[in-house]
Amino acid sequence: MPEFISNGVRLYYEEAGEGMPVILLHGLGSSHAMFRQEMDFLKNEYRVIAIDCRGHGKSDKPVKFTLNDHIEDVIALLDHLGIKKAHIIGVSMGSYIAQGVVLAHPDRVEKLVLVVSKAHGKTSSTQELLTRYADELEGIEEQKQMEYLSKYVFHNLPAIQKWQEEMAQIEPELSLTEMAAANKALEGFDFRSALPTVTAQTLIISGSYDGLNPPVRGQELASLIQNSTFVEFEQSGHAPNVEEPEKIITTVSAFLKK
Repeated sequence: MPEFISNGVRLYYEEAGEGMPVILLHGLGSSHAMFRQEMDFLKNEYRVIAIDCRGHGKSDKPVKFTLNDHIEDVIALLDHLGIKKAHIIGVSMGSYIAQGVVLAHPDRVEKLVLVVSKAHGKTSSTQELLTRYADELEGIEEQKQMEYLSKYVFHNLPAIQKWQEEMAQIEPELSLTEMAAANKALEGFDFRSALPTVTAQTLIISGSYDGLNPPVRGQELASLIQNSTFVEFEQSGHAPNVEEPEKIITTVSAFLKK
C-alpha cells in the first residue's frame, strides 16, 4: 500500500502515469477516490498523484490538526517521491492547501488549479453553511443535515446523488468526530495579503450554483493572483468534476498544456 509518514502521521496516496507530476488534493470529507476520472484521463500524459489528506480516506485520523499540517504534508509527499516541482490541482479544501503550498514553497509549484475555492475563511465553508441554515435544520439528525442542504450546494442533484452513492461504496464516511476535526482544521485562514506574490500560472474554476464557495469568492482570488484565469461553470454547483465532468477535464487539460 503506497504510504509515507509526515510529522508522525501515516498518509496514503495513489499514483499513475509518467511525465510531469500532477498532485491532486481533494475536498473536505472526501478522499483520493473523488479523482478517479481525472486520474484515468491525466495519466496518459502526466505522473498523477492523489493523496488522502490527514484525517481522511485511508490516512491516519488525528484528533487535532491544522491547515498548516495539510500544507506540510504535501511538501513531505513531494520529498518522499523525489519530486522537485509539480502542477497542483486542489478542490475546495484541497484548493486552500494548494494556496498554502504555493505561498510557502513557490519553487515547488509549476501551475496551479483552484476549483470551487476561496482566499479566506473564519470557519470551513461547510460549517458556515450549517450556521446559515440552522433554523431549517432544526430537528434533522446531524448526519443527514448535509444531505438536506444539497439543494443549496449543487445544481445537478441526480448526478451528485449517484456520485455520492458510488463514493460511499469505496470509502466510508467520516464519523461525526472525525468530520469535526477536519472542519476545525480549516478555521481562520486568510491568504489575501500574500496572494499577490504568487507567480505560478493559475486557473480558478467556480460553479454558478455553488452555495458553499460561490463565484464571487473565485473572482476575489482571481483579482489577487495576477497571473490567473477565472472560469465560471454555468451548470455546476460545488462539484464541477461531477456536474460538468467533460468540461472540467478539457478545461484543465488545455490549461496544463498551454
